[in-house]
Amino acid sequence: MSNTDILHFPASAPRADIAAEINRNGVVVIDEFLNSDTLDRFNEELDPLLEAQSPVRSFMNEQVASFFGDKTRHLTGLPAKSDTFVEELLSHPGYMDICDEILGPNCGSVQLNLAHVIDRGPGGHAQPLHRDEDIWPRIGDGKMALMLASILALGEFTPELGSTLVVPGSHLWSRDRKAAEDEIVATEMEPGSALIYVGSTLHAGGANSHAEKWRRAMHISYCVGWLRSEENHCLATPIERARSLPRQAQDLLGFGAHDAIEMGYGYLGTVDLRSPTDLMASGEL
Repeated sequence: MSNTDILHFPASAPRADIAAEINRNGVVVIDEFLNSDTLDRFNEELDPLLEAQSPVRSFMNEQVASFFGDKTRHLTGLPAKSDTFVEELLSHPGYMDICDEILGPNCGSVQLNLAHVIDRGPGGHAQPLHRDEDIWPRIGDGKMALMLASILALGEFTPELGSTLVVPGSHLWSRDRKAAEDEIVATEMEPGSALIYVGSTLHAGGANSHAEKWRRAMHISYCVGWLRSEENHCLATPIERARSLPRQAQDLLGFGAHDAIEMGYGYLGTVDLRSPTDLMASGEL
């Protein structure tokens, strides 16, 4: 097997086998990760929301604007906007089980880092190769898994449409090593399949060279519970909405405390020295 191969697993594959391959090669594809019914319902929710989005939008600074470009529609704050996302994607057993294997040894609990639908339009440029965990530059050195990320194909996902470019095995490289052209793989997946990788794996969104078609996908990533997440879910999700969510969803969105006492560490995110999710359950918050 070449070091540029990306293994495909069926959705029924043992999670330990999938995690072992992610640890070995930095990336896998799980075919039919979402069933067709869930995929259809999710896309039906997304259609009007994306239609209301403009590819030309404001970002926090020019560097972020250049990274995404002006040919891509973004849908953020999904927990507040999509019931299908909350009920069937946020705490999908496939994601949770692999998080337990990859991130579990490094934290008391995991949290959602980011969940964005990214609709790359015709003419959208390729991103530079990057590592997602470099948002935490002081500790993101690949020695400890900090993030598990996924690109979920919500429609046609081909190199022509700007599918994800990935460098298998790069999670084990030194940070100054550059990828050669023959080490970069343009992924191709069926709708509903998921590319899953660790935050230290080099990857990039590809260029959409098609004249008319858009490439719809969702980036969803989870990180160890003691880091600040990239997206501020506690502000993006109104408290009234958060109160109605299942406890697991509340915890993943950062409304719970990160309790690592049993691991010999501390706790973070309390209100009055209690977990906010306990206070929400009792009607005190």
